[in-house]
Amino acid sequence: MALAGCSVVGIRSDTEEPRYKLIASLGDIQIRQYAPRLAATTVVQADEIAARSQGFRRIARYIFGANQANVSISMTAPVEQSAIQSSKIAMTAPVAQTQTSPGQWTISFFMPANYTLANLPKPLDPAVVIVEVPAETYAVYRFSGVPGVGPVNDAHAKLLAGLAGSGWRPSGDIVDWFYDPTWTIPFVRRNEAAVLVTPTAP
Repeated sequence: MALAGCSVVGIRSDTEEPRYKLIASLGDIQIRQYAPRLAATTVVQADEIAARSQGFRRIARYIFGANQANVSISMTAPVEQSAIQSSKIAMTAPVAQTQTSPGQWTISFFMPANYTLANLPKPLDPAVVIVEVPAETYAVYRFSGVPGVGPVNDAHAKLLAGLAGSGWRPSGDIVDWFYDPTWTIPFVRRNEAAVLVTPTAP
């Protein structure tokens, strides 16, 4: 009964996630150190929500068999969305703001840990690219609900506010991680805003 209930509300069950080590907690923010991993990525030109859907479908075709080996690859979580940045804008605040290229987004799926570049099937769609992601340290803010533009922007603001004076400095642009299917009950949905960080000098 418990498993059936989970499938109805869309809660994740036995879905692999990238490995990480929790190295600090700052209230609602976690500092996580991620191991190297592979990702299938694609660039989509659309508004924020439409890009998420289009990119998901494109990479889903790859993992469901649209690859040179014609095999299915296990689904993992999260799906990552990030804006493609074009230019820096100077600010007086410690954190620089970036200007986004109009309507361009990168959508990524992280590959199961048992794959390497040597044995991961190559995509048939040239718009899907396999990339090596190095070991990285992220500050992560978790939030629930439907991840529309407003809630996502609010999570970004809370993430940056929580890092102010914390001993950790953002060193990249914020990305968003979405863990659950769209039919998941909103209050149990897991969404995260994340930004690369480095420790500030003592």
